[in-house]
Amino acid sequence: MADSSYIHVLLPLKLKWEPVYSVPSCSIAVGDRVRVEFAGKEYVGVVTDSDASEDAAGIGPDRIKPVLEILTRLNRISKEELELWRQVSEYYLCTAGEVYKAAYPMGKIEEEQVKARLEERHKARIERLEDKIAKARREDTRARYVEQLNALMSRRQAPGPGGAAGETSGPQGPELSPAQTEAYSRIKDIFGNGRPALLHGVTGSGKTEVYMKLAREALDNGRNVLFLVPEIALSRQLEERTRAVFPEELQVFHSAETVPRRIETSIFMRSNPYLILGTRSSVFLPHRDLGLVIVDEEQDPSYKQDNPSPRYNGREAAIMLAGIFRASVILGSATPSLESLYNCSAGRFAKVDLTRRFFDAADADVEIIDTIAERKKNGMVGSFSRKLIEHIGGTLEAGGQTAILRERRSYSPVVQCQECGSILKCDRCDVALSLHHRPDGSEKLVCHYCGRVREYTGRCPKCGGNLQPLGAGTQKIEEEARKLFPEARIARLDSDNHSAEAGIIKQFETGQIDILIGTRMVAKGFDFSGLSLVAVLQADSLLGQQDFRADEHALQLLEQFRGRCGRRAEKGLFVIQTSQPDHPVYSSVLGASQDSAGFLKERKLFGYPPYSRVINIILRDYNLQRLELMSRFLSEALSRSGLSEGSSMAGPYPPAVEKVAREHIRILRVLLPKDRNLKSNKRIVLETLERFEKDRKYPGHISLDVDPV
Repeated sequence: MADSSYIHVLLPLKLKWEPVYSVPSCSIAVGDRVRVEFAGKEYVGVVTDSDASEDAAGIGPDRIKPVLEILTRLNRISKEELELWRQVSEYYLCTAGEVYKAAYPMGKIEEEQVKARLEERHKARIERLEDKIAKARREDTRARYVEQLNALMSRRQAPGPGGAAGETSGPQGPELSPAQTEAYSRIKDIFGNGRPALLHGVTGSGKTEVYMKLAREALDNGRNVLFLVPEIALSRQLEERTRAVFPEELQVFHSAETVPRRIETSIFMRSNPYLILGTRSSVFLPHRDLGLVIVDEEQDPSYKQDNPSPRYNGREAAIMLAGIFRASVILGSATPSLESLYNCSAGRFAKVDLTRRFFDAADADVEIIDTIAERKKNGMVGSFSRKLIEHIGGTLEAGGQTAILRERRSYSPVVQCQECGSILKCDRCDVALSLHHRPDGSEKLVCHYCGRVREYTGRCPKCGGNLQPLGAGTQKIEEEARKLFPEARIARLDSDNHSAEAGIIKQFETGQIDILIGTRMVAKGFDFSGLSLVAVLQADSLLGQQDFRADEHALQLLEQFRGRCGRRAEKGLFVIQTSQPDHPVYSSVLGASQDSAGFLKERKLFGYPPYSRVINIILRDYNLQRLELMSRFLSEALSRSGLSEGSSMAGPYPPAVEKVAREHIRILRVLLPKDRNLKSNKRIVLETLERFEKDRKYPGHISLDVDPV
């Protein structure tokens, strides 16, 4: 096959190696995409080596398969994209093929191919019209062809969603207060020293204005910007503010956008200055000339991808991406993660404090209401204490707004039989079914893990007794609030009414809603000028989870929620209803005890992150007996694997929900010290699992989660 060349191709599969294919001797480069056959199926792969040797495949040249097609119509994958994929795969112990699949899912590739074909047809039509113009003998005929050509050309050059193609000028960044200006100057100094900056700004201090100033400067210097937020809802509120400063450059990217819209963003990025405002998947866009990466609410667990692989953290992947482009990084939060604070103390990051609110408003007062004591003296009306009812009534009279957090969606989280005491559970998962009310008044039981739905009859399937809903989710809280405050305009914000999310946020922002009830989404980084009262109902549900980070996350959420109110000149009120009023987390909210230094001291004592790395090894199996056996065998194999001194392991143990979608689950938790042996220890864990799967013939049951949150 002297007239052929050999190439390595990365496929969107969980492969530890990259297959070799032959191509006719022609111009092919790293990053080109090709259509190939592998194991009887066709895939679109990426060329990672355009000059492989014929013996690299380990088989004879006559058995090396040829490339089916070189997809010249598709854009080339950049070396920066490939480098990011490799870094993510190495850190999160997955394959580069799995990262490629996440960055370029099949739907995206198909849409790219459709657009490429349409572009080719468009180009052919232009060429035909140009030929007709050149050959036209009559002036009116030529004028008609010219008009058609101009229409085609204007369509081709139509501006993207951000504005006119190729335009770079826009409004200057916002004017900064003296405190913001000082923070901005310190951040610039930190960037000059090549370190990421952690902007620790209290809620309402104006972190966004500092971001905008830095972004405007980067774009004016010919560099592009990535602005990450943890939730789609936050990007929607920020979009309007950001577009006012970056009308031509702004592009919004998240999973709620259509595939064609996301493809348009990718196309826009290739030839225009851009600022991408998006969620974690935005790190896998085809970035170029990246000069600034902003990670807002950097502590938010939503940055972590739980499933499927790669189980990456958008914050860490963004820092990797910035390193590839030598871009500046700013992480922002009112409640920074312990990992980021540790990185500051270790000198990897540098911290900048922004301690004054933009409008000089004081922190909201905190009132903790003991629900057990209130019930004893008839001080509760359903889920609401009489004290909270009075606060809400006063807020409504003053023309203010109220936000209520309840960390459980549904009408009732649990349904129990009054006769036999049975709690209805999902027959596929080890979890109670939640009662939901439909808009038409009918009721259903829903599993919040596998999504299975059953009609609610009100009768126990075991004994026929009456079923009693227990507890209150956001739907029931909304119902109770409407009875207590019939004249108020009330709305609910949770994943059950996700389609109405953007409209609800806009209405609350403009004062058209008086009381907003929702899950933790309402506690995120929104800016509502009229919000003066925030309240948490059944706050104990935030505590006591099976996770060493539970108290940290609860405190962060409560502090974030507290910061949502009183963001202008007026002071707000934060009410916490709890049956554990003396819990240390609430003491921290009151400012009476443990701070981040205390959390770090406790983590160091027990050897938890950020002083170590955690890898969760998750085993799933439909056969419980086999799962128990295999998890024990794997634990023994890891104990003999040669991990360095200081490493430890816990488990196997069942998670809080032991069975999901009929699969039983066990977890092995490995803690690795953060020292010079970390990389080799991670490699030992991965190689041990690979050998175990092969020797025990147990593939497809084990997954890895590096740095779980």
